[in-house]
Amino acid sequence: MPIPCDQNPITLASYLDGELPPDQIPAMHEHIATCPQCASEIAELTSLKSSLRAARGHHTPTLEFRKKLQQQIAPPRRPRPNMLRFIPVALALAAMLLLAFTWTQHSRRQDAFSEVADLHVNALASTNPLDVISTDRHTVKPWFQGRIPFSFNVPELTGSEFTLLGGRVVYLHQQPGAQLIVAMRQHKISVLIFQASSGQALPFPVSTEASGHNAFTVETWQSNGLRFLVIGDVDATEIERLAQSLKQANS
Repeated sequence: MPIPCDQNPITLASYLDGELPPDQIPAMHEHIATCPQCASEIAELTSLKSSLRAARGHHTPTLEFRKKLQQQIAPPRRPRPNMLRFIPVALALAAMLLLAFTWTQHSRRQDAFSEVADLHVNALASTNPLDVISTDRHTVKPWFQGRIPFSFNVPELTGSEFTLLGGRVVYLHQQPGAQLIVAMRQHKISVLIFQASSGQALPFPVSTEASGHNAFTVETWQSNGLRFLVIGDVDATEIERLAQSLKQANS
């Protein structure tokens, strides 16, 4: 049955695009062969499609054009934060943290030196400053055995400007240690010895030359797992001489 011409616009386009149902194709062939109007429209549509294909081929966009088009239709990128502007803030924060850390360490050391000075003053002010009284190092050293968890050597001071008076057990930050009292003319000098490798490290620098702290001269160092402090109201050179004797005896 011939297809009515009033359906031709849709049906012809479907036929030309190959979308017409297979059972309708024979009737369309017959209709086009007998209908000059539909045949003319088919010819025009075919010519138009050919022209479009040719135009698309002649005007293929270049690679540069496609890139520009993609940039225009692509979603805008969020601007990256300028990290350079944060550098001054970071440097200032680092400086503040370093200053706070330095101040804290200095404060802890000053407190520790103050505690050492208190031990020295307490020994001088006490009516019984010594637990063992002897000028013989071979008497003083054995007395500490079993009373403190470490051993140390007492230097030979006979014939020097220093005189060993004795010693006692003291505590610093709950750590047991030894305190030796040494006389030099009318002055008294304390030698304090603690473990340096214990769980709670004492807040002292590894070593310092003799210097003033709380009206006293102090020198401190570490050797063989022990922390030594020499403190007294004498000149730095005299503290250094006594410290040198201790270093040689415990090297």
